[in-house]
Amino acid sequence: MKRFWLLSLILLPMLPGCIDDPDPDPPGEQPDSGLFIINEGNFMADNASLSYYDIDSGKVINDVFFDTNDLPLGDVAVSMTIRDSLGYIVVNNSGRIYVINTNTFEYVGKITGLTSPRYIHFVSDQKAYVTDLYTRSVAVVDPVSLEITGNIDVSNGSVDFVQHTTERMVQVDQYIYTNCWSYDNQVLVIDTETDQVVDSIEVLKQPNSMALDKYDNLWVLTDGGWQGSPYGYEKPGLLKVDLVTKTAQVICRFTAADYPAELSVNGTGDTLYYLNRDVYRFAVEGDAEPMLFLHGPADPPGYGGFYGLMVNPGSSELYVSDAIDYMQPGVVYRVSPDGTPLDTFQVGITPGAFCFKP
Repeated sequence: MKRFWLLSLILLPMLPGCIDDPDPDPPGEQPDSGLFIINEGNFMADNASLSYYDIDSGKVINDVFFDTNDLPLGDVAVSMTIRDSLGYIVVNNSGRIYVINTNTFEYVGKITGLTSPRYIHFVSDQKAYVTDLYTRSVAVVDPVSLEITGNIDVSNGSVDFVQHTTERMVQVDQYIYTNCWSYDNQVLVIDTETDQVVDSIEVLKQPNSMALDKYDNLWVLTDGGWQGSPYGYEKPGLLKVDLVTKTAQVICRFTAADYPAELSVNGTGDTLYYLNRDVYRFAVEGDAEPMLFLHGPADPPGYGGFYGLMVNPGSSELYVSDAIDYMQPGVVYRVSPDGTPLDTFQVGITPGAFCFKP
């Protein structure tokens, strides 16, 4: 894919100051303007953690879940969703979702009985969906009782691969769109009134992330799988899905050495960002190619570079994580929409996801 350089291109050594030291004091009550960083930890090491960043003051508090509750978060935390003052932390390999008070970090409860949960999405105050990597179903959960009340069958009957897996969720009106990432090429459409899959949209191989623009177009980023995969491999792509016609248009294709991921949209819904070792941005209108926005911490011939990305829906500031060697504490960079470096701070091991307090 052809790369274009912004005049405001940032190189990481230019980020100001030193990495902020995490605050050693007890958490206590936290202000409204904050960001949770979900640190995956290492697979099978049971060392996932949760960090908190006060956006106004720049104060960082690490290990807030363990330090507040004297309880380990678990094995591979992958995502978090906030509903009112409660935060739901999905811990994939532990098969559970912890619920905390987002102002005090105190444990409220947990959802168990899950196999390999990935993301939680609230349909209403009484109903939420939880996607899963292996079960071929989406769990229906009562967020009040913290009980699983049903399951939505998403299987296509294939015995060759675990299809369909389900990942992220985007809702438009009564319909939820969920991407099937592992060994798959579908976006499923779920009717929240009937809790059933009512349609599917074929995209490219292994859609790993999605974003909705201001026109209610669904953008899908695919990684193509991997060389030697029994499901096959193809060049990754960025697609635009018309949710009225349920058709996908390929906007651009990447090279075989690329591994794009973490598609995100700015607060006004007109600009997309994604990772491909570096950070790229792409205007949803016009014919311009994706542009290199932020140079990553490394430039290897294969995988590497930045690990996590999220855009603040209120300010459109970017938060980008570097997992470094996946063994030591990672680093998060805060960058303005025009490319100005704002802050750099240290978090936990393998920072992979972000969750803003609404």
